[in-house]
Amino acid sequence: MKDRINNFNAGPAVLPEEVLKEAQENLYSLPGVGMSVLEISHRSKTFDSIIGEAKDNLKSLLSIPDNYHLLFLQGGASTQFAMVPMNIMPPNNKADYIVTGSWSKKAVKEAKRVGAVNIAASSEETSFDRIPNEFNFSNDAAYVHFTSNNTIYGTQWNSEPETGDVPLVCDASSDILHKKIDVNKYGIIYAGAQKNMGPSGVTFVIIRDDLLKRSPDNLFTMLNYNTHTEKDSMFNTPPVFGVYMIGLVAKWLKNMGGLDAMYKVNKEKAELLYNCIDESNGYFKGHSQKDSRSIMNVTFNLATEELEKKLIAEALANGFSGIKGHRSIGGLRASIYNACPKTAVEELVKFMKDFQQKNG
Repeated sequence: MKDRINNFNAGPAVLPEEVLKEAQENLYSLPGVGMSVLEISHRSKTFDSIIGEAKDNLKSLLSIPDNYHLLFLQGGASTQFAMVPMNIMPPNNKADYIVTGSWSKKAVKEAKRVGAVNIAASSEETSFDRIPNEFNFSNDAAYVHFTSNNTIYGTQWNSEPETGDVPLVCDASSDILHKKIDVNKYGIIYAGAQKNMGPSGVTFVIIRDDLLKRSPDNLFTMLNYNTHTEKDSMFNTPPVFGVYMIGLVAKWLKNMGGLDAMYKVNKEKAELLYNCIDESNGYFKGHSQKDSRSIMNVTFNLATEELEKKLIAEALANGFSGIKGHRSIGGLRASIYNACPKTAVEELVKFMKDFQQKNG
């Protein structure tokens, strides 16, 4: 086995090699500190510098306006499924949700514990193979929630739904930082870090100032966004190492040329893989409709489950990890996040073409 195989896992996912090497080099002792980042106090000036630089770089990469707070929380997107409605559904106690996959369905389930949920659109009838383009929004919704990229089904929004003055809330866990977005269009953006930002254990939240006023005073302390904005993500011990790694990833992205440059590479990687699927004469069958295809998670099938199992086994033997589809739907999936190098996709395409030739 090579030192590094080609990692196509959906999450925890591939990290930039430069980031891993820098973390490895400084893991024993941070330069000028004499301790590992795993050991330093979160109240220290060293960590103040780490979290401050991470925030500054993320704010620069995404051009986040000054009327937004950046938070590093814990509990994953699953906790945000509850925190969002608990904090900003009042006083209307009603929200619109667009359902495009398993994670948005789970978000709906949690929101219904707080108030009324209107399903403004859903692609479930066609096995979540597309992004809806017709919506039935409420007149009195407190917010509209959508999931920007669907890891399991391989679909992705090309642009945000238009919601007028109603705050837009986005679960961006699997495509955060893959391109530049207009943060001004959003009330809240949240993302688990483990797919495109860093290691598991950190949840990144961007929240607009005015929405903080909606949080009821009787909320549990840790579930109130005001707790974390007032203490600048330091109410309790934050995930120090995860924040450190996110900071390194943000620095890597800036060195790569920023999010516009990253988006160009991401599109090139996706085009390579989708061309392989489209040019296979039906041997590989993509799950998502072409105008809804994700450039982060490419999902596809073969004619039989037996062939899929054979490809997965041979892929692993040839140094390709994470090709198996999500357990809920099976099939095949290649996750090609920011840190997945273009050379890895090129090698996977060659492997897939060879597999078709031998097993067609």
